[in-house]
Amino acid sequence: MNRLIKNAAKQPKKTSAQLIGVGLDQIDGHKRITQAERFAIVGGSQETHERMTETVVKTFETLDRRGKNLDQVDSHELKDIIKDHTPRLSLT
Repeated sequence: MNRLIKNAAKQPKKTSAQLIGVGLDQIDGHKRITQAERFAIVGGSQETHERMTETVVKTFETLDRRGKNLDQVDSHELKDIIKDHTPRLSLT
């Protein structure tokens, strides 16, 4: 039993890829942080933070439908998925 614990401690921990979004347009003093298992969104105005969060959630939904993890997707494919799911700015 002791040997199993020692062997488990020597094995490197598996890490998974994550997306991190950083919003830089916050001027209202609020500190916005949204964390999930596969992503973290930090900062930004309320609108920017919501847009980034929506984009990332939809991106992972697409990856899940395709049966892929973030570390299994090509960077060009990921860029296209993110672009497709980025909400357009309203000019009102």
